[in-house]
Amino acid sequence: MAYQKLQASRALAVVTSDTIDIPNPASKGFSSTTTSAAAGKLIDSAGDFINRGVRIGDIIYSSGGAVSIVTAIDSATQLSVDNAIGPGRTYDLYATPDNPNNGCVLYIGDVSGGATMTIITAGGDEVLFSGLLAGSFIPVQTTRVKATGTLATGIVALW
Repeated sequence: MAYQKLQASRALAVVTSDTIDIPNPASKGFSSTTTSAAAGKLIDSAGDFINRGVRIGDIIYSSGGAVSIVTAIDSATQLSVDNAIGPGRTYDLYATPDNPNNGCVLYIGDVSGGATMTIITAGGDEVLFSGLLAGSFIPVQTTRVKATGTLATGIVALW
C-alpha cells in the first residue's frame, strides 16, 4: 500500500516525457559531455560505455531539459538513443534496469504557463491534475510526468 512521504531524502528535477519514466536518482551511473552529433545518437569520445556497463533501457537526462533512452550500444563511444543529443551537451546516465523508480511524490514549482499536469502513477494509472498551485505537493506515488497535458514547470521528484 502506498503511503504519503513527508520527508524526502533524494530529489531530481523532472523532465517530462510521454514514454520515459523519471529515473531514480540512486541509479545515477555517471555524468559526461557529448563531443559530436549524429541522428539518433549520443557520441562521447570519453564515454567508455561498454566498460561502464551501459545497457539498453538506461535513461539519459541532458542539459537543455531533454530526456532519452538508450536503444543500443554501438561502441565504447557511441550510443543509439530515441532522441539525439547534440554536441557539447552535459548529460547524466541513470542505470534504470537495476534501480527503477517505484514511485516518487512531486513538488510543483511554477504554474504560470498553465496549472495542469498528467502523470502515470506507480500502479500504472494515467491521471490529469488541474488547478495546481505553485509551491504545492502532489502526494501520489508517481513514475512519469507526461509532456502531453502538462503545463506546470519546475517540477521536482522527491523520494
